[in-house]
Amino acid sequence: MNLPNKLTIMRVALIPLYVAALMINFKGHAGVALTIFVIASITDWLDGRLARKRGLVTNFGKFLDPLADKMLVMAALVCMTSLGWCDPAAVIIILAREFTVSGLRLVTAGEGVVVAAGIWGKVKTAFTMFAIIGIMLLEMFFDHTGTIFLAEEILVWISAVLTIISGGIYLKQYWSYIDPTK
Repeated sequence: MNLPNKLTIMRVALIPLYVAALMINFKGHAGVALTIFVIASITDWLDGRLARKRGLVTNFGKFLDPLADKMLVMAALVCMTSLGWCDPAAVIIILAREFTVSGLRLVTAGEGVVVAAGIWGKVKTAFTMFAIIGIMLLEMFFDHTGTIFLAEEILVWISAVLTIISGGIYLKQYWSYIDPTK
């Protein structure tokens, strides 16, 4: 197994640690959770960079990398929603897109086509990770007041809009595989 794939597996392994650190109330838990999330996010950037630079792109990586991203982001958003840090409607939109694209990947895989992450999917993921980090920092250092809540809402809704755009692009690009008129 190559290094980029090991980094992706490490990202998946960090998810339960992140969830435990965020949801179990102990001194400094939010800082621990934030550190784990940042490390996991860095592995996302690093595994893709190494895979492309060293010619180590594999179908396993094309499959697991976007899945690991979804698992990490969804775990964070669901936990943050349960803590009252995110608007559930935005999180539902993001979840719906992720299930839609995952379903699309399943259908195209049946046709021998691997749907690799496109630029809009990468932008969506990067911004959503940035938004999660931003929301966690706001919650760590400020009281959950109107201004802070508004800033958090803006971050999560920008993520939702980027999610809709990237999902629409994937659907348009691969529509022929799910076109109900065929």
